[in-house]
Amino acid sequence: MDPISPLEQALHTARALVLADLASGEVAAADVVSLVEDSVVQRRWWVEQWPDGVAYVAGLVAQDVQDALLERYGRWPICPVCGSGDPHALEVEPELGPDPHWVCHKAGVKVASVGSLGPALGGGPSS
Repeated sequence: MDPISPLEQALHTARALVLADLASGEVAAADVVSLVEDSVVQRRWWVEQWPDGVAYVAGLVAQDVQDALLERYGRWPICPVCGSGDPHALEVEPELGPDPHWVCHKAGVKVASVGSLGPALGGGPSS
């Protein structure tokens, strides 16, 4: 068996992290999983064009899926930190960088790393 390339490792990791967050919020329906797959295909091309961007793939896939969900269904993930006011979505930070995490800009706090949203939403650890 050939070893898995760093690009494929990053894409598989990004897919798993975003799917874990979707599952923790109970929004991992088949059509939503298709959004993840679409993003992974697009990001594969993107990283082939800019190999130094491989460390940014997980955050970019999370942002892609978040944007696609907003267009089709509404905001996701809804902030679990702010208990009052209008519901708002968390955002991925950094926008283009390694170690992406979900943040609430309203409260100014890091809520969870991408892939570890489950406990912040009141669920168990993401698997």
